[in-house]
Amino acid sequence: MKDELEKGVAWLAASKILVNILALFSTLLLARYLSPDDFGVASLAFSILAIIGALTELTLGSALIHHANPTDDHFHTAWTLNLCRAMIVGLILAIAAPIAAAIYKEPRLINIMLVLGASVAMSGFNNPKTILFLRNLVFWQDFLISVSQKLAGFIAGALIAIIYQSYWALVVGMLASQIVGIIVSYVVIPFKPKFIFRYTKELLSFSVWLMLGQVINTLNSKLDFLLIGGVLGRPALGYYTVGDNLASMPSREMIAPLQFTLFPGFAKIKDDLDRLKQAYKSAQGLISALALPVGFGFALIAHPLVLLWMGSKWLPSVIVIQILCCIFAIQTLSSSVHPLAMAKGQTKLLFRRDVLNLAIRLPMILIGMYFWGLLGIIYARAISGLIAMYINMRFVRNMIGIGVVEQLGFSMRSAVSVIIMVLGVLYIEYLIGQDGTSTGLFLKLIAFIAVGAFLYISTHLMLWRMADKPHGPEVEILRIINKILKKI
Repeated sequence: MKDELEKGVAWLAASKILVNILALFSTLLLARYLSPDDFGVASLAFSILAIIGALTELTLGSALIHHANPTDDHFHTAWTLNLCRAMIVGLILAIAAPIAAAIYKEPRLINIMLVLGASVAMSGFNNPKTILFLRNLVFWQDFLISVSQKLAGFIAGALIAIIYQSYWALVVGMLASQIVGIIVSYVVIPFKPKFIFRYTKELLSFSVWLMLGQVINTLNSKLDFLLIGGVLGRPALGYYTVGDNLASMPSREMIAPLQFTLFPGFAKIKDDLDRLKQAYKSAQGLISALALPVGFGFALIAHPLVLLWMGSKWLPSVIVIQILCCIFAIQTLSSSVHPLAMAKGQTKLLFRRDVLNLAIRLPMILIGMYFWGLLGIIYARAISGLIAMYINMRFVRNMIGIGVVEQLGFSMRSAVSVIIMVLGVLYIEYLIGQDGTSTGLFLKLIAFIAVGAFLYISTHLMLWRMADKPHGPEVEILRIINKILKKI
């Protein structure tokens, strides 16, 4: 299983690296040509879509992974249910379009939501058999789909942004990505769908708590966008949206390849507690070793990056990127709880967690926005994020018996190395001083990245040697590097 996981992670890592590069360049390019108001109005529509979509989410993919031996009729049933659901959501969006435009006093929402409604309806034709990539830990097909999708979205969005400088660049980019994804999915894994409802009850019985959790989780992550758009205005929402998008790329997307493979990996050993504990420790230590430096590192380069590539009009988004980057990175210390709970069939536990997080996060955001505006929301997310991490760790303790302090210990060397990295980069910034020219900003970026990488890697290896080279993320990373070098 370990070799399968490594191959799966390798393909997913390659996919995520390319997708993230395209996503980063896409966001930077669109921000250069579009205004915060453009991002704000598009974000309103996307947030409404996310909430309506979550209310009808079926999460059938997880049920197919968890099923011991799904037949073709299971996939036909999943396709049928998803198509029905997509048509309903598309219709709801079309009906809600004029209502949302009236509430937010934003007539542009009508046409955007109508197009998104058509897009959602079309998504019902997605190939359900793509879930086999994850189930069987074979991901080269997923690589083709993900990269082709993102490339199509990038090209379409970039063309609209450069030619028309309109918020439609965001909508058209998403639409192009979806169309290409559907086409490529049927090319790499042929499937002739049929209308079958035979296994509806069986699939939904596993998914019910995931469905409810998805609703709560989406409300948790999207209500703040609607609140900002309605209270603080579209430009503020634009800063928040771009900041949130850029902040989520480093740490969250960095660990996505591992998280995708952890669910089926954990599922295969879910009945062997000792192996499951060891697998969780190894996975969590590796995730932290990768995500912490990338997240905090991106926060350190946020200011020169925004000035250099997006312009001074986006400076208010810097504080959003910096704070959220750090919080997202810290939250990865407990990010493996979701695939662990899924593998053990503890979907109800995930629902309880999501409800608890919403009950904590939403009041804090409301209070923060009322007293301190956009900055108050950012700090509320930071505090509630730390609380959510602690809740996740408590759930891990209840599921497999690993205490909170022990879980933190998996990442101690990574945490210390990140602190040294941050202090070193801040000192370099102090020595360099302020230089607002393009050349100065570019050189500062290069210096920050080089110094940060050197300090983190060297400190991590030194601490590992001082601890007498215990088995940990260093061993896993060095072993993978050695395998790659031998193949070369």
